[in-house]
Amino acid sequence: MNNTRPKRKTSSQGGRTCSLSVAPLWRAVVMGSFWLIASTVHAQDPFLRRTATVEVVERRGPAVVSITTEKILSPSNTLGSQRNHPQFNRYFSDLFESDRPNTGSNLGSGVIISESGLVLTNEHVVTRASRIDVRLADGRSFSAKIIGADPTNDIAVLMIETDEALPWIPPGETTDIMVGEPVIAIGNPFGLSNTVTTGVVSAIDRSVQGAERMFHGFIQTDASINAGNSGGPLLNAEGTLIGINTAIWGKSEGIAFAIPIDSAQRVMEELIEHGEVPPVTLGLEFQRLDPALSEVMELPNNIGGALLSRVHPGGAAERAGLERGDVLAEFDGRRIEGARQLFEILQTMTPDQTIELKVWRDGKFIQVDLVAQKIPENVGTQLAHRLLGFELNQLDSNFYAVKRIRNGSPAHQSAIEKGDVLLGVNGLPLTDEASLKRAMLSLQGRDRALIMIQRDGGRYHVNVPLH
Repeated sequence: MNNTRPKRKTSSQGGRTCSLSVAPLWRAVVMGSFWLIASTVHAQDPFLRRTATVEVVERRGPAVVSITTEKILSPSNTLGSQRNHPQFNRYFSDLFESDRPNTGSNLGSGVIISESGLVLTNEHVVTRASRIDVRLADGRSFSAKIIGADPTNDIAVLMIETDEALPWIPPGETTDIMVGEPVIAIGNPFGLSNTVTTGVVSAIDRSVQGAERMFHGFIQTDASINAGNSGGPLLNAEGTLIGINTAIWGKSEGIAFAIPIDSAQRVMEELIEHGEVPPVTLGLEFQRLDPALSEVMELPNNIGGALLSRVHPGGAAERAGLERGDVLAEFDGRRIEGARQLFEILQTMTPDQTIELKVWRDGKFIQVDLVAQKIPENVGTQLAHRLLGFELNQLDSNFYAVKRIRNGSPAHQSAIEKGDVLLGVNGLPLTDEASLKRAMLSLQGRDRALIMIQRDGGRYHVNVPLH
């Protein structure tokens, strides 16, 4: 029996014996093959780099425009122009960081939403503009004109002045928007055109308290939005236009707001057809539902809302079957906490818009649908008489003079006199029937009004309680 171990194979080089090992060589071959395969897969598999975001930006980015405006800066009188007045500026002062610089130019964004060159953007991007230029991602520049602008909803519609073919994005809808879904913002922050940022939908139907009023119905996102992004599109992962970026929360990061495209499109249609958004009415009046009144009516503790104090004969509310004494708990799916909130929401409604109401009556909830109607032209003087207690005469200068004061009315208690000329209400100048109508409508649900009058050559502010 031979117990001798086999000899290892050796090779002699320079008198030295070397052992041969294949393991390191095998590892090198395998690793090299792995990186070669990975590199090939990386080059051939588009999903690794060509994500949904890349495809959306490629398809939708060309329709996003950078907007540059030149503004006419002129000293204002005591009231100032309607656009210069704090009623409009505070929309983006205390609540939001604003895109409005104190210079003669402004930067913003917009999105082309039709083959004809209609551009959707924010009103505060183009307000007071004497010249508007838009620049496309492909470098082309064009002049644009304002078709209509609405400061209440902060929506403006422009028309690009060209016969050239333009890229465009059809407006989508937000009925199926989901909290947490990815979104993409494209815009012109700080003049850096076609900047892309991504994030998610942080919240929907967001209500945010401003300095003077509550703003309702925003999409909240954490996509990076900065000054100059205003008016640009908010897109979902499919490239659908779901919102118009409009504001950022002051002194914060990751909190921005967009106007839902459904709301923006309703406003856009009114601006294209009428040049403005006419205020609407539901044919009813409300009052605040305080705890004492809730106790008397034996309402459940979880019901807030507003109490219907009057239903106008022949109006939308009467036709829908609403009755005096009904408690409005929800408005288009949004819980109503009080009368003022309801009036704020009504300011964003458009004529012929169908609204779903949830009403508490006789110990149960009922659902009611009604259609918002355009407010009659003479409603301003009617509301002035009902809310403030005076009748008005329109002067040749388009201002209004107090003709008669009702005894015991808010105007009578505030020392307003016959012959006083009304110049403004809560910062809104009064120059015609339309401005009077909007000013009176803005008083609904408020506790007091600040009225500017002219008397004997002087101008005075009068604080008028409304209850």
